[in-house]
Amino acid sequence: MQIQKLRLAFMLLAGLIICSCNRTSKVNYGDNAAVGKYYNVRGIKLYTETYGTGKPLLLIHGNGGNISAFSHNIPYFSKKYKVIAVDSRAHGKSRDDRDSLSFEMMVDDFAALLDTMHIDSAYVIGWSDGGINALELAMRHPEKVIKLASTGANLWPDSTGLIPSYWKGEQKEYNAKKNTVFKTAKEKNDWKIFLLDWFQPNIKLSELKAIKCPSLIIGGDHDLIPTPHTILISQNIPSANLWIVPNSGHETLIQHSDEFNKKVNDFFEQPFRKK
Repeated sequence: MQIQKLRLAFMLLAGLIICSCNRTSKVNYGDNAAVGKYYNVRGIKLYTETYGTGKPLLLIHGNGGNISAFSHNIPYFSKKYKVIAVDSRAHGKSRDDRDSLSFEMMVDDFAALLDTMHIDSAYVIGWSDGGINALELAMRHPEKVIKLASTGANLWPDSTGLIPSYWKGEQKEYNAKKNTVFKTAKEKNDWKIFLLDWFQPNIKLSELKAIKCPSLIIGGDHDLIPTPHTILISQNIPSANLWIVPNSGHETLIQHSDEFNKKVNDFFEQPFRKK
């Protein structure tokens, strides 16, 4: 199916880049026993890895991913920030056997995690579903977000919030599997996180007005998220800047990591000027 081919191509690309970065840095991000730690948060154990010192920076990965998605970014930001990389609920090492999952649940986890770590507020970088989480965190827990950078986020799960070919692939997969009785824990979990993106998010444009922190909204010019949709997000956040990355797909922070790291860091460090 088309959706499976797209996902496979993405995973192969991201995996090759991440593996290359991990070999170079000799740090196995996402499975680093030297810094890995679980926190009891809202009935589950959230797995985190913390690197560096300074102002706190929360990293939130995408659907089906884990901390390793930021292998090209952690080495840079950990020189300047206390980087808190987390496996989202039902992802990576953060196991959640319950049958429901929502972005609201996930961002409540992140807010509670910061409380548990005695962190009042943090800078936030989110990619894909993590980008959605960054927006939701700023809406539901505005006091927790200093500034945010959200790349590859969508507001609703249809063919205007995702490129039509990708959405149609998801539709085929949903129709093919919706009556399947999944048996193993992995099958059930994989289906749960698939449904997260099939039915969600459902964010109204008017709800973005609740985001008061300076926000950098990012998308690739060949992203899975249509550029007009990314522009729409930036236009409806009161204090937002927009960056459409040339010659980039969905993996802006991997494909253009050096530029991404510098651009986001400059945004975090410089006084905010709304354009």
